[in-house]
Amino acid sequence: MNINKLARFWILGTSFALASCQSWVQLTQEGSQVEVIGDASRVTHCTRVGRARVQTLGKIVVVERGSQRLQDELLTLARNEAADLGGDTIVPESIITDGEQIYGVYRCGN
Repeated sequence: MNINKLARFWILGTSFALASCQSWVQLTQEGSQVEVIGDASRVTHCTRVGRARVQTLGKIVVVERGSQRLQDELLTLARNEAADLGGDTIVPESIITDGEQIYGVYRCGN
């Protein structure tokens, strides 16, 4: 392998590694107003406005992404989507499977 090919391979590999560490999801101003509740019994007084099915990459190429980063991105996406639906609270309704999770979206008057 000549030096030029080796340099390209190294740059490509480094780019993929860095991309797997970066979060591409940004919390919107509206999404920042949405509360995350882990216990569905705390939203019994709320009005359900829908469901957010959110998905992000579980791995990039062959690099597995960290579970905390994946969970953070899914929460951010769910909060943004809940705000778009007119909700102010989300509750996870499923576990993370293949980079996807489902959240119930509620309006609780927070």
